[in-house]
Amino acid sequence: MKEQNSLVIGKEHFYLEGPKSRWSELGLAWKVFREFIKGFRTLHFVGPCITVFGSARFTEEHPYYLAAREFGKRIAALGFTTMTGGGPGIMEAANRGAFEAKGESVGCNIKLPFEQKLNPYVNTSITFEHFFVRKVMLVKYSYAFIIMPGGFGTMDEFFETITLIQTKTMKQFPIVLYGKTYYAELMKTIEGMSNDGTISPEDMKLVLLTDNFDEAINHIEMYVAKNYEKHPRKKLWWLFEKD
Repeated sequence: MKEQNSLVIGKEHFYLEGPKSRWSELGLAWKVFREFIKGFRTLHFVGPCITVFGSARFTEEHPYYLAAREFGKRIAALGFTTMTGGGPGIMEAANRGAFEAKGESVGCNIKLPFEQKLNPYVNTSITFEHFFVRKVMLVKYSYAFIIMPGGFGTMDEFFETITLIQTKTMKQFPIVLYGKTYYAELMKTIEGMSNDGTISPEDMKLVLLTDNFDEAINHIEMYVAKNYEKHPRKKLWWLFEKD
């Protein structure tokens, strides 16, 4: 079993092991290109999404699991697709809430030697080998982001998303940070960044910290209503996508 895990990890880390032969680097570039195309083909028609990030480790009895499930239901009520990383915990809960509310539910899974397997509450799913490709897909199709309590992976997703917005690499989509107690120390750290001048005071407005479902959803809904009109997307097929 240890040998099998080490093989999986070694495969995932291959591209981080420094220079390889030119053929190996070309092969990696081609593999990544194919993974991006596969992602585009699978997700092109999933509709406007709201992505929910959070820990894979919360059980279904946990209050944060129940909260994520409620968010999935409310996202469906808005007419949006719920997108997650496709795994257990918070991801499963958000997908489950959307699924139970007859909404669209999408999972962008990742191959890992532990913890991560696709949850059963997704209408559309895709599994990636590279984290960076997966993160592009989790951001590319969404108009808002809900950050539930989580660990290193969730923090990576949160800070990458807010950096893309801060640097105007993507539009100023709303970010909801759910869990005032959980994220209290993190917000103190971010306020410290503002006080020390490493971020602008205006950057503090990029995040809404709340424990209130209505406040979170109203924040997202007001932004969408102000900036977008929803129209059905014409399904013009390319690269042989399946309906």
